[in-house]
Amino acid sequence: MSTQMLNRPSEIKTSPPAKKPSKLNVYLGLLTFGFLTFAILLRGKATLPLDRSSLTSFQTWLNNVSAWIDTNRDSNPIFTSFINVIRGFINGFVTFLQNMISQTGDTRTIPQIGWLGVVAIIGFVVYAISNVRIAIFSIAGFISLGLLGLWQESMDTLALTLAAVTLSLLIGIPLGIYAGLNPRFEKFITPALDFAQVMPTFVYLTPVTLFFLIGPASATIVTLIYAVPPALRITSVALKQVPWSSVEAAVSMGSTRFQALRKVQLPQAKRTIVVGINQTIMAALSMVTIAALIDAPGLGQVVIRALESLDVGRAFQAGLAIVVLAVVLDRSTTAAASKVDAANVTVASRSTHRLTLVGLAIATLAIVFLSRIVVWAGAFPGAGTLGSNLAKYVNIYVNWFQTHFVTITNDITDVVSYGLINPMQTLLTQSPWFITGLAFVGLGAVLGGKKLAGISLFCVLAIVGTGLWSDTMVTLASTLVASVITVVLGVVVGTWIGRSKRADRWIRPILDAGQVLPAFVYLVPFLGLFGATRFTAIMAAVVYAAPASIKLMADGIRGVPETIIEAATAAGSSSWQMITKVQIPSARRALALATNQGIIYVLAMIVVGGLVGAGGLGYLVVAGFAQENLKGKGLAAGLAIVLLGIMLDRITQAAAHRNSKEYAEASH
Repeated sequence: MSTQMLNRPSEIKTSPPAKKPSKLNVYLGLLTFGFLTFAILLRGKATLPLDRSSLTSFQTWLNNVSAWIDTNRDSNPIFTSFINVIRGFINGFVTFLQNMISQTGDTRTIPQIGWLGVVAIIGFVVYAISNVRIAIFSIAGFISLGLLGLWQESMDTLALTLAAVTLSLLIGIPLGIYAGLNPRFEKFITPALDFAQVMPTFVYLTPVTLFFLIGPASATIVTLIYAVPPALRITSVALKQVPWSSVEAAVSMGSTRFQALRKVQLPQAKRTIVVGINQTIMAALSMVTIAALIDAPGLGQVVIRALESLDVGRAFQAGLAIVVLAVVLDRSTTAAASKVDAANVTVASRSTHRLTLVGLAIATLAIVFLSRIVVWAGAFPGAGTLGSNLAKYVNIYVNWFQTHFVTITNDITDVVSYGLINPMQTLLTQSPWFITGLAFVGLGAVLGGKKLAGISLFCVLAIVGTGLWSDTMVTLASTLVASVITVVLGVVVGTWIGRSKRADRWIRPILDAGQVLPAFVYLVPFLGLFGATRFTAIMAAVVYAAPASIKLMADGIRGVPETIIEAATAAGSSSWQMITKVQIPSARRALALATNQGIIYVLAMIVVGGLVGAGGLGYLVVAGFAQENLKGKGLAAGLAIVLLGIMLDRITQAAAHRNSKEYAEASH
């Protein structure tokens, strides 16, 4: 008996202590409990609703500012000497490119370079920068644009994209080189780049059109804002990745700093810079299609008209053309980046390649000349019956599907709407604004301290100042629902492909392709399946955001140290225990980053979903374009989107940093 009594204390001492919840979890739990309690007790009070047709004093002031700008556009020196000059130059540049490959002149029935000449130029350029396989693929892709009956619309989109990319690279690459060489300048410009890349694309449209009017100039400028950051950032990173020893060796041999840059750093950074060009092109194409809302010509116009009339077949036809154009541009520039690495080429093969290029250049010039003088080589032959038939059969299929599966689609919509969307929207829109605002401030304080709490407070008060708190909560509700679904997909699929090389081999190309497509494309299939509803916008947002979250989570799972995996295996952990207790906890920072990117992508798409019934701030932005008296409200909605995006981005970034810090402390 005494022996047993003596052994008990030692048993108690050697048993592991009960795991206490962290302070962070305790604070988050108290914050959630407090918010829900006061939201229920004070439900319906101080919700700040505003009718669609009503305007606050701030929105009226924005209307007056817009009216003043319109009145003084042709007399004020700021416009006549600066803004109008820029607008005229960009409009002229875009029109020049359109006249070359798309629009017909006053005295011509075909453009300056007809369809056959454009196809020949594309084939030659792609072959020169990549390889014959990608060149054939690109030629086939461009011919399919004509077969779809959308050649001129595709060329309008291409012309606008080329104009935006050219200007983006002329701005982004020199600034990127300077940022790579000057850390102080890089630190100065980084917040502006973060802001430009985090904000939903809709945000740029209204303020730019306020100064530059609708049309090609505004479309090019908003595309510039969105496309310059990838070029600048990747160029800067490329220069910093060049070993400093190479630069020092060049300088020690008598090279000036500029010569070292031109002969050492830029050649070694060339591949990464080409990757930056690829990202710039894809960002520009994505933005150009959305810029159709401000009268940008091209395929985006076809999609918008089809969405407005709920013509799913026509929207699918134009969406397919956008996909083809995006894939061709992406594959050709990606292959160009890979070709830069192929340095082990013999002198004989280089000579043969040069002769081939000369021959192809002569043939291309001959075809271009032919496309200028012969109608069949200038205007794409046929009436686009393939595209029309495709649209017709898609509409037939959609109608059949909606007729036979209406019960299933309605059930899915009802389950998500009544189970997730409606409760979340009711909670946020019926809670007093100050309770929800305090919850955001408290969340910022818990995750990021006083600075983030101050940023959150500023954003909350500024959103209230726009007069659109209730509409912001509608957008936030849809964003949170879509983000939850996105994060769940990210964890499940990301963990799967992070653990399985075979799954990664099959799924990652699909994810890569998904990140290439412009946002408009995602609306089309869900519009056909579920009609114009909030659910359509949410599902499109999930599909748009999921690739980024899945890839981040997969990389996090794959990055768990092998020593941790081996220790867990040696301890006898099952697959489920390995996932839930080892890999996912170890990848907490990746999970937080996946959440951050998921929310940012979702918000961007939810706003675009205002075109198909999502309501909230996105609808108000679109209404601001359509109705002159609501332009101020559209501007206020854009500002509210900016503020909401900043707040969500900073809070989720702080969560990622907090998780990374806690994991590092736990590891030590």
